Amino acid sequence: MSMADVGVTTVALCWRVERRDGVAVGLTGHDRDLLVDGLVHRAAPGMTPSGIARSGVLEPGAEADTMDVAGALSSAAIGERDLLSGRWDGARVRVFAVDWSDPRDPLTLGEGVIGAVELGEDGFTAELRGASAAFDRPVVEETSPECRATLGDRRCRVAMAARRRFARVTACEGAVVTLDLAAAGDGDTYAGGLLRWFGGANSGLESAVAASDAGAAGRTRVTLARAPMLAVVPGVLVELSEGCDRSLATCAGRFGNAVNFRGEPYLPGIDLLTRYPGA
Repeated sequence: MSMADVGVTTVALCWRVERRDGVAVGLTGHDRDLLVDGLVHRAAPGMTPSGIARSGVLEPGAEADTMDVAGALSSAAIGERDLLSGRWDGARVRVFAVDWSDPRDPLTLGEGVIGAVELGEDGFTAELRGASAAFDRPVVEETSPECRATLGDRRCRVAMAARRRFARVTACEGAVVTLDLAAAGDGDTYAGGLLRWFGGANSGLESAVAASDAGAAGRTRVTLARAPMLAVVPGVLVELSEGCDRSLATCAGRFGNAVNFRGEPYLPGIDLLTRYPGA
């Protein structure tokens, strides 16, 4: 039986949320749990059908332009700590209707990824960005003196296997993390890189590295772009990836990769005329 033959009294709204780390959570506005496509959709979190607002025409199978999903916080599914730490950023969300008496033929109402998340006294509101959000991006890249590729991606092509190292935290004060790892290169090798947490309360999260230098007794000290959201205890395992300042000099000198440089360091800028007397 298709959704077109289902009465209004047996229709339930469901949400399937898949985080970037592989965790999948199912939620429903029904008053009991539903098993849909092998995933149990829990009724406990308290999200209701009135919590969804969608712009544009509601067509089966179409992706939403934008929509907001609101609900109460639940430690068993979506907790305040996980929202604030960024675990749900970029998560894929599918919203669909299903016949709760026979949930074998769900009807997709919209899909998107979680964007901005706001917390209030009564719970949270998450913005979902659909396929049309891609039209907000520039059609072509703008010129820039710095490289527009990300170190190690398919355009950069620098092999990263030997440029990632595991270490353990020996101390953490604010945004400054000290690791039991000897500094590599000039000490600032990891500036612009990433620190991935493999243990502790921040496990599964990533932190951008703003600067790094050699500490005492063969240690490496990294300064993160912002302090970790959750507490860090000594002994936590992390993975530290080298970074790049996106300049041609670094690309050629440190990585020997100038042939793949994705910038225009010698292209005159709009200030060219002001460089000459009398201009």
